[in-house]
Amino acid sequence: MEPEITALAAGAGTALVTALATEAWQTATVGLVALWRRLLPERADGVEAELEATRDDLLGAQDEGDKETPAELAAEWQGRIRRLLSAHPEAADELRALLVPQQEQPPAAPAITQHATASGKSRVYQAGRDMHLGPQ
Repeated sequence: MEPEITALAAGAGTALVTALATEAWQTATVGLVALWRRLLPERADGVEAELEATRDDLLGAQDEGDKETPAELAAEWQGRIRRLLSAHPEAADELRALLVPQQEQPPAAPAITQHATASGKSRVYQAGRDMHLGPQ
């Protein structure tokens, strides 16, 4: 399972650092700290402080136009997450669930409002999506 853990940790580190630079940073932080608190409670406070420091470093690097710091920060978190998953591989699914950003979830179907008026011998055909007329 080690290659799978390594791949998951790599994706998680990158996703985490990306989230820390967006409005989703609080959700990412709370989720990851909760995972650490459950698996390694003695390290959870330190992880929370490190996430805050990472966010500060990341925002500072963005302000300065530093393109290398985000990758370095992602690599640091990849290592931390890999070590966590190596010790607790059962947490892989929980970590995957934390990584699914809201925007990647399928969008809700748009609301459709239709209005039609028919008079005389006219017909109205309306569909909110595909419409098939005739023999099939």
